[in-house]
Amino acid sequence: MGHGGNVIQELTTDHREVEEIFGRFESLPSGSPERKVLADRATIELVRHSVAEEAYLYPSVREHLSGGDSLADKELQDHARAEQIMKDMEGLDADDPQFDTLMARLMSEIRSHVADEEENLFPQLQAACPPEALDELGEKVRRAKKTAPTRPHPAAPDKPPANKMMAPGAGLVDRLRDALSGRGKEG
Repeated sequence: MGHGGNVIQELTTDHREVEEIFGRFESLPSGSPERKVLADRATIELVRHSVAEEAYLYPSVREHLSGGDSLADKELQDHARAEQIMKDMEGLDADDPQFDTLMARLMSEIRSHVADEEENLFPQLQAACPPEALDELGEKVRRAKKTAPTRPHPAAPDKPPANKMMAPGAGLVDRLRDALSGRGKEG
């Protein structure tokens, strides 16, 4: 799928890509090693997406939307739940009895979060922000995803400025670990 455009287009493209991974995951039999590959791929994409949202989208929500603080806080809570599930799955193989249960919880959390963002948050942001601000946010999100971590770090800060300072370093370490292990290269 093509990336680009304003922040809403960029994040919606991410949502579709993760949903495509979930669909492939669900089409495979329980215990299939390919399910682990797809779960890792989904985790990589979700962590990068979340870090970028936390660095740029949610601060804009706080700034531009009425009730933005509570909206952003709710989104951050969604991220924290999903990140903990991903962390719990990290060391599990596809044939582990907990793997399918955790992945089902993750998919449910993410699908609910995506629906909420696309049906509520994004339309409000589109109405409140000028197009050039949304375009600039899209570019910032794309840049953030390039250096973002690829593994869950539930204890990491999720609000600026600490998250913007920590993410690139954690991202570098994660990408080195991924390169050495081959994680994320399949699928």
